[in-house]
Amino acid sequence: MDTVQTRFKTNNYSSLVRNIKQAYKRVGICLLFLTLLVFTSCNDSGNDANAKKDIAAAVETLNNALVDPNEELLKSITLPQLTYCHSSGVVQNQHEFMDQLLHGDFDFISVNTSDQSIHVSGDTAIVRHIMSIEGNNAGQPASVRIGIMLVYQKQGGNWLLLARQAYKL
Repeated sequence: MDTVQTRFKTNNYSSLVRNIKQAYKRVGICLLFLTLLVFTSCNDSGNDANAKKDIAAAVETLNNALVDPNEELLKSITLPQLTYCHSSGVVQNQHEFMDQLLHGDFDFISVNTSDQSIHVSGDTAIVRHIMSIEGNNAGQPASVRIGIMLVYQKQGGNWLLLARQAYKL
């Protein structure tokens, strides 16, 4: 009887040790997975913050180009598929947008934005803000305050304007 009890205790002890080792392995794998998940999330947050800075700079470049337009710059910051929608309902493609800005009746004197938000999803970003504009419309002073939604797409490492929708406030 002593031999049977001894074997039984030894087998239970060995089994218990084996189960504990397996449990530690599982916990270790879970901790490793969680650590990788945390580092990946932190890295994505850093990339997202960098993307937002780059997009904010692209918006600023666009606003500066409205005040001081040149064809080469406008082509370099917009996509050929551009859809540019005015608060009046006028919709323009890239060529029409550039032509009106370079040769149209409206002359931007200053462009200021406020309440800007930037949302990034992969290689696409949505920017919203309020735009206050001072300018001359056919030689007459004009002040405009409108809401803007911009869609940027990252191509070749640059954030380029794909779409713009203005709306009356």
